[in-house]
Amino acid sequence: MKHRLAAVLLAPMILNGSLLYVQSVSGAQVYAKYCAACHDQVTARIPTRDAIQKMSAARIQRTLDFGLMMSIAYPLRRDEREAVATFLGTAVVDAPPPASAFCPADKPAMSGPAAGNWPGWSPVPENTRYQTASNAGLTNARVPTLKLKWAFGFADDVTAFGAPAILNGTLFVGSAAGIVQALDPRTGCIHWVFQANGPVRSTTVGFRNGSGHSLVFGDQIGWVYSLDAKTGRLNWKKRVEEHEATRLTGSPAVHDGIVFVPAASWEETRAIDPQYACCTFRGSVTALRATDGSVVWKTYMVDPSKKTGVTKVGVDQMGPSGAGIWSAPTVDARRGVLYVTTGDNYSHPATATSDAIIALDLKTGRIVWSQQTTPNDVYNSACGGGGANCPSASGPDHDFGSSALLVRVQSGRELLFAGQKSGVVYALDPDQKGKIIWETRVGKGSTNGGVQWGMASDGQRLYAAVSDVVRPSGGIGGPGAIGNARLDPVQGGGLTALQLRDGTKAWFVPGKPCDPPRLGCSPAQPGAVAAIPGVVFSGSMDGHLRAFAAGDGRLLWDFDTAKPFDTVNGVNATGGSLDGAGAVISGGMVFVNSGYPRFGGMPGNVLLAFGN
Repeated sequence: MKHRLAAVLLAPMILNGSLLYVQSVSGAQVYAKYCAACHDQVTARIPTRDAIQKMSAARIQRTLDFGLMMSIAYPLRRDEREAVATFLGTAVVDAPPPASAFCPADKPAMSGPAAGNWPGWSPVPENTRYQTASNAGLTNARVPTLKLKWAFGFADDVTAFGAPAILNGTLFVGSAAGIVQALDPRTGCIHWVFQANGPVRSTTVGFRNGSGHSLVFGDQIGWVYSLDAKTGRLNWKKRVEEHEATRLTGSPAVHDGIVFVPAASWEETRAIDPQYACCTFRGSVTALRATDGSVVWKTYMVDPSKKTGVTKVGVDQMGPSGAGIWSAPTVDARRGVLYVTTGDNYSHPATATSDAIIALDLKTGRIVWSQQTTPNDVYNSACGGGGANCPSASGPDHDFGSSALLVRVQSGRELLFAGQKSGVVYALDPDQKGKIIWETRVGKGSTNGGVQWGMASDGQRLYAAVSDVVRPSGGIGGPGAIGNARLDPVQGGGLTALQLRDGTKAWFVPGKPCDPPRLGCSPAQPGAVAAIPGVVFSGSMDGHLRAFAAGDGRLLWDFDTAKPFDTVNGVNATGGSLDGAGAVISGGMVFVNSGYPRFGGMPGNVLLAFGN
């Protein structure tokens, strides 16, 4: 598809601060405006229209959502993507996994012990991403002998971004195709398969619900689902926001029968289109009853938008907007609050709730306190190419993309820790309305730098990896390579261990330069960190998953995932860059998804399982 921005096909209507559309979309018109200039020609590099029309509509949709065309499709609304996929593709249903990929009937899901559970973004509600010795089943002495036990491929995908979870001896994982699967963690065989409406990168969060267990997760088009964990049967599903650009990247949190759903948005990239009225999305948390999905409360991070002016091309400017929540909320049951971290504003006016750590009352959603670290960070993807929707005096795009960690430090005091894309880590006092106790720089920071997806803590130290990827000129705002971009093979990355009490650096391990240098390779370490006693796991955009000694940062184990694998489900699969969700450790095994081309890294489509 050619990146040729044109006027939107539908007239927008603002209702209660949300951007809605009032008529259906023509797939033929979308194709003519965005695709025909490339695909109606015959070249060796670009698939022809005839070739595309032999594909299923579902496969075309995946290619637009999280495939090789995702950078071109950023400005397209969801209804436009669906319309052009339906117009071009066939109604053929993709083939299910072969019977040989399924587990024997005498080995049902959810038949294992609770020991070893990693049931959400973190094993515990405090989001420390630390697995105890008994649950890890893996000692630092055994880590150097870890070997690949099995590989599982995600058919036709070019990214593997779903965050695995473990509950009662079953592994659950979503995919870019919107398929959620329950697997046996020992063998990789499939217990059941569920098809969601959109791509699923959110963790499937498992919890006891009455006499059984449920899973809850969100997808990338705004739907929340509850499934029976044993059978995969749908309990309920609900769309938590009206805005068409809603995406649910952050994993839900569950406490006392309530599911807390954080909402972020694609609208930052919709703003690339100069004819898009930017911006109206509002970050939010929605509290749902686990039993039926009914709403208990909803809290928005900014007020409803209104017209604030017009752009240089005559399109309405709207605001305030943004302050999306990209990460899993953190539950503080003792204080009765929920902590969330927020992203930047997309348009003026700036708000005090962007780039902030915010405490919400668990029962009502009332904002108890808010601590902002970067004021006036107003930014959207139009700024990458100097587009009409780029705000005046645009900010640095230093969102919080990772969860806050609630940790009891050695003195017995509890502190909150938050890492930012600015490259700065903060310690806050939850008993003093988030007063900042210390701050330490661990990276350079940038629009795609600093702390990206998550830190870890073992109660002794805080472990923070940084991206700081050095990208080609042009930034990340405009259309760029999806996978295998020319990234700096030497600059970027680094893992720092911080003392909890004062933020001093206990040790630092720099990123390892790509060997050999190659397209899509960078030393950047944007993925979430995970820890067990004595060991810290961190992945890199060079495709390596590494384990470091928690005491001094010494390298214990290194596995290169960027290569082809034979898979237990018979899917052609290869690994690539490690980003997003990090390693999950349970029952003596380590699990990680490999392949993340979104920001120019190496594509891939495989889940890997390691053990002794």
